[in-house]
Amino acid sequence: MVRPILRILACTLLAAAAAGAASPVRILIAYHSRTGNTAKMAAAVREGAASVGDVEIVFRKVAEVTAEDIVKADGIVLGTPVEWGNLSAEAKGFLDRVGAALGKAGATYGEGRTAAVFCTAGSPSNGQEMERLYAIAAFLAMRFVVVGGVNQECFGSLGPQAVTAGKPPGVTDGERAEARRFGERFARLTRQLRPAVAR
Repeated sequence: MVRPILRILACTLLAAAAAGAASPVRILIAYHSRTGNTAKMAAAVREGAASVGDVEIVFRKVAEVTAEDIVKADGIVLGTPVEWGNLSAEAKGFLDRVGAALGKAGATYGEGRTAAVFCTAGSPSNGQEMERLYAIAAFLAMRFVVVGGVNQECFGSLGPQAVTAGKPPGVTDGERAEARRFGERFARLTRQLRPAVAR
């Protein structure tokens, strides 16, 4: 009687160990920054994402992201400055590379993966909403599940943003806090989605 119980216990422990050894969720945070402000927001997003267990973060400037980084990512967060009411050219080029890398990897593109965008702009009406909507539309076209942010009033948002021409100029503590909350939310929802989707 003792031996069968020990065998069952051993099998249960092995199954639990195998489940615990599953690879962590991989999140790619890719950003373009001209003045350093978008880089500061990206670092805050990374801090928030790192607060979630079983998450591996790949943190890169968009120019440094490889096709392998893209294909292996369970979730992709893009950060960009607003330039003439739109994404920077470098951020737009990154979106094109995401589509190309996932297209070569198979026909499902971003199916079962999450995506999001955050931005910085010099003034309150520089086109932040249009810029984020452009990126969101591109991610949706690639079949990603888009994750938005939550602002300090607890309303949903298109993703974090910072207005950097204030006094003093730069990213405020409140904007960094919103980016950290967003990073945590993105990582948590990505981790919840991955087991439900077979890729």
